[in-house]
Amino acid sequence: MHAALGDQVVVDGTRPGVVRRDGEVVGLHHGDGTPPFDVRWSDNGRTTLFFPGPDAHVVHFVHPEGNGGGSHVRKR
Repeated sequence: MHAALGDQVVVDGTRPGVVRRDGEVVGLHHGDGTPPFDVRWSDNGRTTLFFPGPDAHVVHFVHPEGNGGGSHVRKR
């Protein structure tokens, strides 16, 4: 798993009652984008050190040049 700053981490609930969670990658600890990541979670705004498990995936975004980082285009 690899991530870049601004990508989205999604953790799917694997058991009944466990909700899906997502957050933005705001920090990397390795130059190649491998875990762990600093993630700011959308549900509470907190930033935590995140080691992804098998229930997690990264949604990569392309950051268009010259847009000032104001919007993202989802990479397929």
